[in-house]
Amino acid sequence: MAREVAGRPPEETLSLWKREQALLKGRVVDRDTEAWQRDPAFSGLRRVGGVDVSFVKGDSVSACASLVVLSYPELEVLYEDCRMVSLTAPYVSGFLAFREVPFLVDAVRRLREKEPHLMPQVLLVDGNGVLHHRGFGVACHLGILTDLPCIGVAKKLLQVDGLENNALHKEKIRLLQAGGDTFPLMGGSGAILGMALKSHDHSTKPLYVSVGHKMSLEAAVRLTRGCCRFRIPEPVRQADIRSRDYIRRTLGGPGPPRTRAGEEPEGAETRGGPQGRLRRAGR
Repeated sequence: MAREVAGRPPEETLSLWKREQALLKGRVVDRDTEAWQRDPAFSGLRRVGGVDVSFVKGDSVSACASLVVLSYPELEVLYEDCRMVSLTAPYVSGFLAFREVPFLVDAVRRLREKEPHLMPQVLLVDGNGVLHHRGFGVACHLGILTDLPCIGVAKKLLQVDGLENNALHKEKIRLLQAGGDTFPLMGGSGAILGMALKSHDHSTKPLYVSVGHKMSLEAAVRLTRGCCRFRIPEPVRQADIRSRDYIRRTLGGPGPPRTRAGEEPEGAETRGGPQGRLRRAGR
């Protein structure tokens, strides 16, 4: 029988989470902090990391947290850490970090202790950074706690600050012609919260890139594009593939379904929930 995390936490817990987000938000650095980030060719960048949490089908407690490190620019896997974990916090839109980030921080800590020479110089995160209800998504949270440059790479638009997936937004997507084409995500406040990126010539859906920590938006977009063999940047794609394979090897069975290489598997826009999966909105 599938296990389920208890329902929505009490308001007191949500208030604590909001206060922690507000406190940590003040530490976010949204500019380039490393010389390689300012170099057009990213000279000096040798290792890029990706993280993912994949769920056992129909189970909102059991999951696999994965961290991979790839060489750059070759994008060959140098290191992987996959581990089954039991989540205790429920999914609440806008608070995904409190559910998943502790396990990802543990994976980074293990790498620092075991093979520090393989530490990534930047982490790509399947989720949002400053493009978030309170300007502090999972990519910001992970960046602050690990002190690593982080980039938020989401597959769907988080509709905050007046951003909407409306006819105008869809027309802007249609006008993206080639891999590397972008348009800014300007909220109603006038702030540019991220960029929509056509990551691959043959991709019909953009990625939504936002600052996580210790990197400018311009560099984050360029690097995300540089990491894409397919639609999804390779560090995130490999973390997802390997976490799903680890679940299959550990628990047996055919494993989660897959689609064409480079496209997200069925259900990849979701998080494990009581009825199987929950939306990932608000990462």
